[in-house]
Amino acid sequence: MFELLRRRRSVRAFKQLPIEAEKIRLLSEALLRAPTSRNLQPCEFVFVDEPAILDRLVSAKAHGTGFFSTAPLAIVVAADPQISDVWIEDCSIAAIIVQLAAEELGLKSCWAQLRMRMHDDDLSASDFVRQLVGLPEGMDAPMVIAVGYPEENKAGHDEALLKKEKIHFNRYGKAVEQ
Repeated sequence: MFELLRRRRSVRAFKQLPIEAEKIRLLSEALLRAPTSRNLQPCEFVFVDEPAILDRLVSAKAHGTGFFSTAPLAIVVAADPQISDVWIEDCSIAAIIVQLAAEELGLKSCWAQLRMRMHDDDLSASDFVRQLVGLPEGMDAPMVIAVGYPEENKAGHDEALLKKEKIHFNRYGKAVEQ
């Protein structure tokens, strides 16, 4: 697990290679195995590999979604807020689970936050994506994840760059003894 975490890195440029059906099946399984609060399972997932839809995801919000132009796959993470009061947390957990699963499968990923972002002056980014992929009214899409084989080769973050001062022991301000 730690080797996986050490090599994981967000990638924003992907090779134009389709993702194998078995890997998509495993990504689906990872999402369905993600923990949810009280096992309420409010999340739903839309796998997008249609180039026309991927191209439209680029404009989901003003910036931070350009990498969908090269991604062979996007996963829209959505939920019904009426099912669980912690649906955002459940979506976030599912998102990181699928990103780690992608890494394990030799793929890379990058997530784009939609929640609390605007598509344009009249429409939220979440509503734009909800409409784009046909989610029912009332569902929310707080994030979308690009997945694919990396065009760029980025190493994981060096341990020396980790902000160890952010770890506290028993009380805030007390450093962990190394």
